[in-house]
Parts: sequence; C-alpha cells; structure tokens
Amino acid sequence: MTYYKLHYACVACRVSFKQHADPRRQHLCPNCARPLICAGHDFAPPRRRDVRGWSLAAAVLGAGLRYEGLSGCGCGKKPKYRPRTRAELRVRQIVAAREGLPLSETLSRPGPLTPLAD
Repeated sequence: MTYYKLHYACVACRVSFKQHADPRRQHLCPNCARPLICAGHDFAPPRRRDVRGWSLAAAVLGAGLRYEGLSGCGCGKKPKYRPRTRAELRVRQIVAAREGLPLSETLSRPGPLTPLAD
C-alpha cells in the first residue's frame, strides 16, 4: 500500500511542505514554530510573493476546508471545487452572510447559489 504525503501550510510565513500524515506528531513551521495547517493532497501553493493568493488560501483553510479530490489515495479522482479568485471568494462570503449559511458550505459550491450535490 502506498501512503501519499499531504501538503501542510503556514499562512503567516507563506510556505508549504509535503509530509507524511502522522496523528502522533504535530507538524510545526520551521520559520515561526507555529502549527502547520493540513491543506490536503491537491493543494497548489501560491508563490511566496503572491500575497493575494495566500489570502485566498488562508480564507479557504481558515473555513476548515482542504484541497482534496474524491478519494484520499491520489488515484482516479476529480478535485473538488475551491474558489480560485478573490472575486469568487467575495461573492461566496456575501451569499453566506445573506443566507445565514456557514462559509465552508458556500466555499464548496461551484456556483454561489447552487445547492451542494452529495
């Protein structure tokens, strides 16, 4: 059986690392010693200078979402939707506030007003 590494990110330092998931170990940032956030298998980190890209990733990860596909093993999967621009993020934040929905639910939708398909 193959164990794939997960992406772990530090939003404050704007860095990410691929490490094996170990529930007994806390993954710490080597720069600031804060705990790293598990970003999932399909996280594509923005460049370090891309402050807007990291703010978008911080909003998605802060809502408790990860960048994952349909299966956790890394084979035969289609990535789930996550906002790619700040405009998409803003629209979903407005819809969440107006409708009284959790932000994580509206960030998971391909369209801001479409219901989630399970």
